[in-house]
Amino acid sequence: MAEFRVGEDDFEVDGRPVRLLSGALHYFRVHEEQWAHRLRMLKAMGLNCVETYVPWNLHEPRPGEVADVAAVGRFLDAAQEAGLWVIARPGPYICAEWENGGLPHWLTGPLGSRIRTRDAEFLAAVERWFGVLLPHIVERQVDRGGPVIMVQVENEYGSYGSDHLYLRAVADLLVELGVTVPLFTSDGPEDHMLSGGSVPGVLATVNFGSRAREGFATLRRHRAKGPLMCMEFWCGWFDHWGADHTVRDAADAADALREILECGASVNLYMAHGGTSFGGWAGANRGGGALHDGPLEPDVTSYDYDAPIDEFGRPTEKFWLFREVLGRYAQEPLPEVPQAPAALGAPVEAELTSFTPLDGVLEALGGPESESATPPSFETLDVDRGLVRYAVTVPGPRQAYPLRAAGLRDIAVVYVDGERAGVLTEAEPVLAEPVAGHARVELWVESLGRVNYGPRTGEPKGITGGLLHERQFLHGVRARGLRLDAFVAERVAALPSDGPGGGRAGLYRGAFEVAGAGDTALGLPGWARGFVWVNGFCLGRYWSAGPQETLYVPGPVLREGTNEVWVLETDRAASEPRVRLR
Repeated sequence: MAEFRVGEDDFEVDGRPVRLLSGALHYFRVHEEQWAHRLRMLKAMGLNCVETYVPWNLHEPRPGEVADVAAVGRFLDAAQEAGLWVIARPGPYICAEWENGGLPHWLTGPLGSRIRTRDAEFLAAVERWFGVLLPHIVERQVDRGGPVIMVQVENEYGSYGSDHLYLRAVADLLVELGVTVPLFTSDGPEDHMLSGGSVPGVLATVNFGSRAREGFATLRRHRAKGPLMCMEFWCGWFDHWGADHTVRDAADAADALREILECGASVNLYMAHGGTSFGGWAGANRGGGALHDGPLEPDVTSYDYDAPIDEFGRPTEKFWLFREVLGRYAQEPLPEVPQAPAALGAPVEAELTSFTPLDGVLEALGGPESESATPPSFETLDVDRGLVRYAVTVPGPRQAYPLRAAGLRDIAVVYVDGERAGVLTEAEPVLAEPVAGHARVELWVESLGRVNYGPRTGEPKGITGGLLHERQFLHGVRARGLRLDAFVAERVAALPSDGPGGGRAGLYRGAFEVAGAGDTALGLPGWARGFVWVNGFCLGRYWSAGPQETLYVPGPVLREGTNEVWVLETDRAASEPRVRLR
């Protein structure tokens, strides 16, 4: 056991000053069998600490339905075994380019703008969740012989709100539930962010990607004493579907890291290893600058982040430059860099010979159908990640008029009398061809990821403004949801096969043989947009919009011999339904 404390100028362990050289690695973005390797990579880069968030929505997909919260403890134990301290960031909000910023859809749906405030209903839900989560962290604090040295209060709250009663309530709740190591907050180095997001008596840290001296000078205007720390040094960045791949020059990033350390500060590399947003959990942002009122910018599945350790766990040029910078501050020689994980023995191509149309998939795996005057939201239908089919019959007789899906979030493939009629988006919500009376209209609406940052965090998904024919609302809308977590082996195996898919939307299944299992990349040439599972493990979303062209397949997901692959295509499948692993 040890004592970790925040001194007037330094962090201290048992009275001696220490500098935290930390790296972000999210346990939920790395296959558990690869945790040990990635943690050893952090150690070999010259780090003495690892930082992780905890996504509430991953572990509580429905109210009171808790899923593998013990994974948090297992990761903390793995970090300790690797010889690393841990900085824990339990939220309740985490951002992290993660669906809804980690907040559950079943909470943000009914609460709306009351989230992340002193609202009694929100705080009660946080208290219940923390009561489940915190024991896994508390029992592993450094003063109890574990690796956890600090715990964060909320996350970048100054970028969102100014409810200091809420922040104090979260801080008090952490202490009440047994946190005895120091608490901290983290915010951008702006006066309004630091004043909005800080808690008196709690260490304040700052997040930035460059100009460390300016950032720390701003922090010092708010906190004259206490160790300096950049809690998120943005050494890379994330990608959006339909945009260019983002890369940060390795030498520039190394110079920025050097400046942080020359200031005498501690640092947390965000990200040291980004990993992958498996399971369709990638979030989204809103463009429009500071107001965040622009178009939706959904995040890609890869969270490689142009980090020093890439998505496959391999060292990059940035890794070697960072290792050189960090090595100067190490107390002992750095360990050898672990060997790269094994790769797939030989390229494989899998033909997908079984097909179930989307209607059949919905019938077997979907939730109950409802009918209401107006289209219900995804939240009302209890859909976190996935699709909702909205169906309506246009009254008649009447002439053909434009059909509009008002407030559409996010994308809809539309069928009129069973024929594909086009794709609608938030920016283009009107069907190209007018629709006549008595027509049967189906809109398969897909969420592209809930907003994870800014004032529109928690906004609902679906057709949020109603269906209009000319200027008239169409009432009597039938709706049925299809969640991604409904795709489990037993239920998928029971799906009927409908012969060749013919490029239609639906679930395609096939098998492939592997000799020499290892990490690989899965490509889907000719496919439009959807999700992929290998041996029941959801790799995440693919989309021909790019820039991501393949999906990362962790070696532990594959097995020697026969492997199964499922592809849920939500728009138009390839003319030859197959996938390639290389």
